[in-house]
Amino acid sequence: MNKSVRRVAFIVGLMFLALLVNLSVSYLFRSDELLNSVHNRRVQEEQFGQPRGPIMAGNTAIAATASSGDPRIPNVRVYANGAMYAPVTGYYSFIYGRSHLEQDYNAQLSGTSAAQSVDRIIDALAGRQTAGAIVQTTINPQVQQAAWDAMQGYRGGAVVLDYTTGAILAYVSMPSYDPAMLSSLDYDAVEANWKALLADPNEPLSDRAGKEVFPPGSTFKLVTTAAALEAGWRPDTLVDSPRGLQLPDSDHVLTNFADASCGADRITMLDALKVSCNTAYANIGMALGEAALRRQAEAFGFNSAVSSDIWSAVSRFPTDQDLASLAMSAIGQYEVSASPLQMAMVSAAIANNGVQMEPYLVSEVRNPDLSVLSIHAKRVLRQSLSAQSAQLLQNMMVENVTSGGADAAGISGLSIGGKTGTAQSDPSRPVYYWFTGFVSEPHVAITIFVEHTPDGAAASSSLVAGRMFRTVAEALR
Repeated sequence: MNKSVRRVAFIVGLMFLALLVNLSVSYLFRSDELLNSVHNRRVQEEQFGQPRGPIMAGNTAIAATASSGDPRIPNVRVYANGAMYAPVTGYYSFIYGRSHLEQDYNAQLSGTSAAQSVDRIIDALAGRQTAGAIVQTTINPQVQQAAWDAMQGYRGGAVVLDYTTGAILAYVSMPSYDPAMLSSLDYDAVEANWKALLADPNEPLSDRAGKEVFPPGSTFKLVTTAAALEAGWRPDTLVDSPRGLQLPDSDHVLTNFADASCGADRITMLDALKVSCNTAYANIGMALGEAALRRQAEAFGFNSAVSSDIWSAVSRFPTDQDLASLAMSAIGQYEVSASPLQMAMVSAAIANNGVQMEPYLVSEVRNPDLSVLSIHAKRVLRQSLSAQSAQLLQNMMVENVTSGGADAAGISGLSIGGKTGTAQSDPSRPVYYWFTGFVSEPHVAITIFVEHTPDGAAASSSLVAGRMFRTVAEALR
């Protein structure tokens, strides 16, 4: 064999070796990813008619497998209270793939995860199909129902979480859709339903609870207050609070809600929170500076994604601001944006003495015989603020409910802290209404976001979102 032939043989041998290595690596390390990709049509066709494990909320299967009556594809996915739980379960469609937990836990639900390999071998030897695993969510059906009922007729989102663990107890997005519209075996109907959902101006496929961000308005004043407390300010620190504030290097004069006075030209930070004084908080933000305010926002999770089993949009606090922009950012305007999940995490960290827990939706996954495949271990994300500052802010939020602008959320016998928020992001859009806060026992944080009122009429965040907050809180008794 001459030198040229040997060189070609060597190169061809290297190429075959590289191919074998690539196949081996893909099999060992990417098999779950490839098997459960929504783009793997062969596997999808094979899995679609198989028995798929349920997704549970409490003792209720909110997504389950039922007989289709068609011997070619014997099983079909069904959903209990489908629209109410759609942002949790997602959909499972032969044509359009999967979303949310149906996608994130597809391997376990379909019985194809690496942890279920022994069961698959045993089932294959016995000549039977492997049943999918049971995915148990953290959702509390009673609280979910209360949040769903409270938001009927509105557009927005609601998040309730246990601030000591991060477990999500309710997760609602309005308007919603029934995932069964996309899981049917009538493919013409499924395609028509999909097109109708995409064309709907109310965007029912959108996840307004966690995967979209909006101006948080005055709920962001909690972040500004936390930054001030961390910088050594106190609830009784006096702040300039004029009726109108000429912003530096700008022709804009910042006013308070309804162009009102904050009670005096100089008030305490506690009173500024209770009356939600824009001019006072603009002065606080400018005094603290952009670096301190951004540092505190990021300590609560702004500018980073939540990547547990609930993927969220990144809430944003802008950089490189001039003083006028910083003043507006301090009151949750300008380019500040947040999801309801993010604002629930802010309230949760404050209520949990500054410790922010990772939010999660799935508590455990079990085989059909109830043996455990996985259990979620609660995880601390970060120390968002000191315990001392958190306790001061807790007291300020409680006073805001007992004798301030958040009084609509008060419930006799419960220790509740809260903050209202109203945001006008664009003159052509309706006003956004927010309410975020906590209930000390049973230690939950709740955020309500209302993007649109039924008749478009002007109201207030306390009257709209605050009353929804109270409805949800009462379901926790």
